[in-house]
Amino acid sequence: MTSFIKRNPGKKLLLGTLLCAWIILLLAQPSTLELIKNYGLFSGLGVVGAIFANATGAGGGVVFVPFFNYLMFSPQSVVATSFAIQCCGMTAGALTWATYFRRQHRHDDYWKALPSALMLSVPASICGIGFAQYSSQSTRLLEQFWGGANNLHIAFGSFSILLAIAIFASIPLMKRTHFEKDLSTKDLVLLPFIGFVGGIITAWLSVGVGELVAVYLIIRGFNVTMSIAIAVILSAFTVWSSLPYHVFASDAVVWQVVLFAGAGAIVGGMIAKYVVLAFSVQRLKLFFGMWVLILGMTSLPIF
Repeated sequence: MTSFIKRNPGKKLLLGTLLCAWIILLLAQPSTLELIKNYGLFSGLGVVGAIFANATGAGGGVVFVPFFNYLMFSPQSVVATSFAIQCCGMTAGALTWATYFRRQHRHDDYWKALPSALMLSVPASICGIGFAQYSSQSTRLLEQFWGGANNLHIAFGSFSILLAIAIFASIPLMKRTHFEKDLSTKDLVLLPFIGFVGGIITAWLSVGVGELVAVYLIIRGFNVTMSIAIAVILSAFTVWSSLPYHVFASDAVVWQVVLFAGAGAIVGGMIAKYVVLAFSVQRLKLFFGMWVLILGMTSLPIF
């Protein structure tokens, strides 16, 4: 974190502003000390969730959803609170990855697909979020597949197991030294499709679109680090597009948790890139895949 600030002096002002704003917001709350005592530890959860999310391309919901389920949050509050926290962490991660791309890989042929991939997947994902949140057809689909929102743990567990299998299957492909450079015709069709379906799943589970797009791009043979960067930036746009519904319609966000976990998520989102660059991507994916598989299995009622 210190080296990040030293290399980016312009970020110091931004970080100072965010810190001051957070302190003012905290002090404006009634019973500040009691609030810190009851919710302060959620800051650590935010850091861990954001590091996982921004270092692997998966949404922070992979960490937040099972934890909030364990705390007996309502299904609506689980998803809504996870989205609000991810708006902090995924945004910090997206800005960090975007800066890294602009400074290090803007003229790198192996990274030139990043803007096009985002243009194809981001609008589709936002449309998927909108369909899931405002369409009655989405509710029927959720009932048909998983029996409704009250079975969030079953839906999350099933999706997590499938995601873990896909992650494990993509690990051998990460040993490539030569990567695809350009999107093909099939990518022009499949990326919007994956983005739309992933947006729907994300609206239901708070995870989905970033993971699906990252795994797809890795399987297609694109640079692994670039695939993670695309997934993080895509997820940031997606979670922000979902938040108005949960603020104004569902009103299910637990803001006390967001106050602390969101601050931690910003820190985690800023340092996650350095985790990716410092460690083997294969090991990160293997560890993350095992984590997702265990969370998925333990979320199912048979365990």
